[in-house]
Amino acid sequence: MSLFLRRAPRLASLGHRSLSTVPALLKQNPVGGASNFEVPNFDPYLKENRNSDSNRVFSYFMVGTLGLVSAAGARAAVQDFLTTMSASADVLALAKVEVGLSNIPEGKNVVVKWRGKPVFIRHRTAAEIDEANKIDVSQLRDPETDDARTKRPEWLVMIGICTHLGCVPIGESGDYGGWFCPCHGSHYDISGRIRKGPAPLNLEIPDYQFEDEKLVIG
Repeated sequence: MSLFLRRAPRLASLGHRSLSTVPALLKQNPVGGASNFEVPNFDPYLKENRNSDSNRVFSYFMVGTLGLVSAAGARAAVQDFLTTMSASADVLALAKVEVGLSNIPEGKNVVVKWRGKPVFIRHRTAAEIDEANKIDVSQLRDPETDDARTKRPEWLVMIGICTHLGCVPIGESGDYGGWFCPCHGSHYDISGRIRKGPAPLNLEIPDYQFEDEKLVIG
């Protein structure tokens, strides 16, 4: 009995030691063959898990941020596309040009700008109309009758760009009394048809219509 009491304080004191001393105690006081037992150190696993969670949160943040940036970029691109597709007031204003015909004397030319291109308007005389209709169309490089090129015989409306390389011909010039291109020597008659020179086609006729005493181009 006295032996038990002498050993009791020592056993009781074991309960107050920290867990960190357990492996050493077990080594010093082997019980049932557990002399090699050590408490595992979980610090590396805990650190790895913490890093993994941090990386996962950062990845979610970056994906969300990139998604927002992409959405904003797509919205801006769509808005820019729609803006460019919708014509501005200036563009609509240039889409049509109105010209008062009463201001153009017979036998004279007027040049107006339409969609960035010169347009020739010729108030032809009766003699010019007769001359244009006498031409043998089968002999022309670009066969076209005068009637097919005009809506009213006295008014000839053409885009003033040479069909060769895009120069602007000079009115009331050339060998046929019509237009002459000084760049490479193309000659057009009083109907704007190519008669001599390198130009392959007649001067182009734009879309136009008459409204009372006004000519509306476009």
